[in-house]
Amino acid sequence: MASQGASTAVRHSVTRFQRPPRITRRLRRNPKTGLPQPHVKITTREFAPCRLEDHSQTTLKDDLMYMTYKHEVGERPPPRQIRLRFDPNDPYTKFRHNPPVGGPQLGTRPAPPCTPENVVRLERIQLHTMVKESIANKSHLLGAMMQMRALTGETFQGGGHHAVEGIQITRGKKSVGGWLRPGVPVGVKVDLRGQSMYDFLGTLVEFVLPRLRDFSGIVLPPQSSSIKTPASVAGVVSFGLPANALVFFPQIEVNVDAYPKLYGMHIHFVTNATGVGAQDRARALVSGFQVPFIRR
Repeated sequence: MASQGASTAVRHSVTRFQRPPRITRRLRRNPKTGLPQPHVKITTREFAPCRLEDHSQTTLKDDLMYMTYKHEVGERPPPRQIRLRFDPNDPYTKFRHNPPVGGPQLGTRPAPPCTPENVVRLERIQLHTMVKESIANKSHLLGAMMQMRALTGETFQGGGHHAVEGIQITRGKKSVGGWLRPGVPVGVKVDLRGQSMYDFLGTLVEFVLPRLRDFSGIVLPPQSSSIKTPASVAGVVSFGLPANALVFFPQIEVNVDAYPKLYGMHIHFVTNATGVGAQDRARALVSGFQVPFIRR
């Protein structure tokens, strides 16, 4: 009888659901949304391992450290001062405008020392499209927003990540030729980070780029071009896709008729590379994700 009672107790403890613990602390409500807010910070995690992220951490990081490493002996000399340092307490120069000479000198700024902490890595992918018809009627942005929503699945603060801003509307910053004014919506953009960034990158290199007949790779600048231009020290790799290339994305190919018009877009791979040769290091990283390059 004792063994039978013990087996019954074990069966009940395994099969029956216990009551949830009673929360004695009353949840306060968010003043903006009116929803109950827990008293602890809830952090959401990714629900599945990402193959490209593991590839970046286990393979590309070591290879890029080997390819881009530059050994330096001793400390770097201080940068040359190209402008006199005025005493801020001097009444003659205290309230005087002192602009920098020659701009920010980005083209001559050296790259940071090579360490395992600052190996070039992909920080975010930005997708941007311009809708010229939205200058006259901003309702034309709905098709581009639907297209971006299908490609990325991004929503405002989705998954509890407060850094996720979702799909943003880009507006004009200055007047251009009388047809563009400041504040007028001209397009949409979205920033991808984390697992959604690698998911989009995997779809791009596995489904879209191999099916483009006239795409041989991202065109490299000629070898005679300067390596000290602002674009060369930015660490950003950019290229564009025409509107007819978007039908190769599985998210759009499954229901092309739902979109009245498809819009081309620019893709920007933003890395943490800075200084002279930053774009070359960024290209080495992007090529590790099977994105081709070509020189004409």
